[in-house]
Amino acid sequence: MKFSQYFLPTLKEVPSDAVIPSHILMVRAGMIRQLTAGVYSYLPLGLRVFKKIEKIVREEMDAIGGSEFYLPALSPNELWAETGRLEDYGDDIFRIKNRELVLAPTHEEVFTSIAKPNLISYKNLPQIWYQIQTKFRNEPRPRGGVLRGRQFTMKDAYSFDATWEGLDESYNKNAQAYRNIFTRCGLKFFTVTAFSGAMGGSESEEFMVEAEAGEDTVVISSDNKYSSNLEVAVSFSENIGRKNSGLEIEEFHTPNIKSIEELAGFLKITDKSRLAKSRLFVIPAKSEGKKDEYLLALVCGDDEFSETKLAKIFAGIRPGHPEELFDIAGAEAGSIGPVNLKNKTVKIIADLKLKDADELISGACKNDYHIKNIDLKRDVVGIEYFDIRTVKDGEETVDRSSKLRMTKAIEVGHIFKLGTRYAEALGAKYLDVNGKDNVIIMGSYGIGIERIAAAYIEQNHDKDGIIWSGEISPFDIHLISVNKKSDNIKAEAEKIYNELITAGYEVLFDDRDDISPGVKFKDADLIGVPVQVVVSDKNMKNGEIEIKERRTGDRYRIQISDFNQKIKEIIGNINKN
Repeated sequence: MKFSQYFLPTLKEVPSDAVIPSHILMVRAGMIRQLTAGVYSYLPLGLRVFKKIEKIVREEMDAIGGSEFYLPALSPNELWAETGRLEDYGDDIFRIKNRELVLAPTHEEVFTSIAKPNLISYKNLPQIWYQIQTKFRNEPRPRGGVLRGRQFTMKDAYSFDATWEGLDESYNKNAQAYRNIFTRCGLKFFTVTAFSGAMGGSESEEFMVEAEAGEDTVVISSDNKYSSNLEVAVSFSENIGRKNSGLEIEEFHTPNIKSIEELAGFLKITDKSRLAKSRLFVIPAKSEGKKDEYLLALVCGDDEFSETKLAKIFAGIRPGHPEELFDIAGAEAGSIGPVNLKNKTVKIIADLKLKDADELISGACKNDYHIKNIDLKRDVVGIEYFDIRTVKDGEETVDRSSKLRMTKAIEVGHIFKLGTRYAEALGAKYLDVNGKDNVIIMGSYGIGIERIAAAYIEQNHDKDGIIWSGEISPFDIHLISVNKKSDNIKAEAEKIYNELITAGYEVLFDDRDDISPGVKFKDADLIGVPVQVVVSDKNMKNGEIEIKERRTGDRYRIQISDFNQKIKEIIGNINKN
């Protein structure tokens, strides 16, 4: 591809709205341009990279027996209402009000609606269906360029099985396909256990790329044997134990004390572990005519609640509203606790670290008052214990063999064992060998195409620009003609260009006459093609061509007669690494 004929608008300056490396470099290298918040036009260079990623994804999905579809982005409201996700997604889904349609952020419902009339016998199963398609999500705060946009490209796949063992097999096939995809795309990745969220399901796993620009906080052990999303991570946490003092509970005045930090300061103590942090949650009624349930949860004062862990234990749970706090607990936030609750039907749970603890201090369920010497064995009837805290940096793994560290990461893929949620809601069943109706068992598997490119750039850039390599590099060679109006140099560069194309290389040829050598070299480093080949008066006088490796900066002056062999060797080594 000749630069003079290619639309490749590079920029010298950092875009004012871009703050992370991948966003800055994708704009500066002429890969993308913003149309409006969270919506980007893909320019030729960017599209070239995205299509290469799609090719890898398609090849690996086909290799595990996937059948490719292309479904509508538009789907009817009632289909989403049947599974409850129209409400679950809320404002995060784009709705076309005058047509009762949504712009789909994912396609579980649509694929299941196809499965329902077609996968009617055990003989039709298993199946793996996938598509690579534009998705839409009404992100309230789009950011990070293509990492968090309102329109994006996703490969979403779905497995349909007759048995739970079959689901396990499909899940493992897709997991391996993902490992192959990310390896071929040149990513340094790891997997973490994750929460399924609005997708539902019994098990899910995220594929993550460590990067400072990542939106997710993940927990990794120092020996790399354990990794998890922070929301569901576990660690070794020693029970704070009992003092067995037998002290009676005692109410005391704490004017204007609303937080654990304020309470610790008021009491002049540094150890906050026995200051029981209390929060009220609501478990919505599962059916009409039933009443909401209320839950008071406790953690140590120096810990934080994991609402995700709570949601895994109690489906649909949400924080209590201020008016609910007063009605149920009898006090405002900062003054509630497990003793003297106004509503005696409130279920009380605590974190495992607090199991059977005594001499605790918590709110008195009376504004501006707290209670000390709370004994959870003695004073709280029916209390249950769960792991509901968020782990901390530096804590030990559960088996105490390693330390945990927290790091930022970008999610590039997510796989779920959906089970029967969608098939049951939409009535997708099959007849087994005995002629009995059974609900189809499903899995869901998503990959963000543009996210792969952005994550790669986050891991592969320097002060001068992007550093491409391997299968997703837009070109193999960036040929630069430094001609100074010399017809001989132009002719030689053209000849080399044609020879490289004939040899099967993908070449970006900077043949621009009106651009200085300095600008050409800066553009080459910014765009980041793995190998730069320079044809100039200075080198040609000695019958040489200059080759530069973008990643290492190593330069070679090669005799023209040795050029073809050397370029093959260099590119082979780059792709091998």
